[in-house]
Amino acid sequence: MSAAGADPVLRVSIDSKWYRSRGAEPVEAVRDLAFGVEAGEIVCLIGPSGAGKTTSLRILLGLDTDYTGQVSGAEQAGMVFQEPRLLPWRSVEHNIRLGLPRARRGRDLDGLFGRLGLAPWRASYPKALSLGMQRRVALARALADDPRVLVLDEPFVSLDDAAAAELRGLVVDTVDGAGMSVLMVTHNVAEAIGIADRLLLLSRRPASLVADVPLDRERGARDRAWAEATRATLAALYPEIIAV
Repeated sequence: MSAAGADPVLRVSIDSKWYRSRGAEPVEAVRDLAFGVEAGEIVCLIGPSGAGKTTSLRILLGLDTDYTGQVSGAEQAGMVFQEPRLLPWRSVEHNIRLGLPRARRGRDLDGLFGRLGLAPWRASYPKALSLGMQRRVALARALADDPRVLVLDEPFVSLDDAAAAELRGLVVDTVDGAGMSVLMVTHNVAEAIGIADRLLLLSRRPASLVADVPLDRERGARDRAWAEATRATLAALYPEIIAV
């Protein structure tokens, strides 16, 4: 967990984001959305489908510049998308190295492969891997350049419970060990309650911040009873965002 009052390593302030297309009414996707992520902190962004979460990620990553507002710290971010987005004609190792700046592609990645359990698969191609292993490769690609902030867009979706739990554990252990920060979009409230230091709850479109919820109990002490009680409390307070 981060130290209280520390300066954020990532700041996001989106005053407004509109989609305008010929022949259709303009749609405001995001309005007055502002938050920060501190060093060593795991923050989960939760909101209804279509609320503007992915739009917000595209903005903070610089993939969408047609908005009013300001983002700082995203140049130090590594990204893991919902889909692994691996090149099928490249090996696991090549897929990871291609995500590095050209000057760093020859760096030693033995430690990273070892931590993520990918060492036996370095020469394999994506089609030989399960979806869970492909997601590990995507995670390794994001971590290879030592980002200060790891941005995750539904990284565990479509995995079975065991594979998702294993990958979540890898993420938490990796970022804790490196003092890295995480911003994760998820629809899985139980998953967020299990690993986050804070939950950012977003409204329906246009997305704005409804609540910033700290989870003060240490992750290792979050038993099922506490998690279920936390979810029930959030569902009572924010039923439009958290389903019972």
